[in-house]
Amino acid sequence: MGVMKIVAVVDEENYVTPLEYGNSIMVIDDETKQITEYENPGFGSPYGGKERCMAGILSLKPDAIVVKEGVLCPGSYHMSLGKMKYIPVEEEKLDDVVKNIDTVKGKAVEELDFFMFKE
Repeated sequence: MGVMKIVAVVDEENYVTPLEYGNSIMVIDDETKQITEYENPGFGSPYGGKERCMAGILSLKPDAIVVKEGVLCPGSYHMSLGKMKYIPVEEEKLDDVVKNIDTVKGKAVEELDFFMFKE
């Protein structure tokens, strides 16, 4: 598949978090494991925060996003559908995602089950 740019939204403690609760958008280069940090434009906005964050993510042109249940909402999911893949993870922290990046990226899917992004 070549080099993947994988995005994760994390809080101050580097936990993977719903889009509007993470202060940072992290872009992981799966080959070098280098992480670039971007400010989350949707941080702290209960209304429209997920969509604003997703717009910021899409502008970075990632290949995939790390998700857990509740990270996305129907709006942010449909904005991103077809533009990148989704990687459901068990890992809670960014460090663990990066450590297991080869396994993690193997779980990339084109679509998510509804329970993953329901409101």
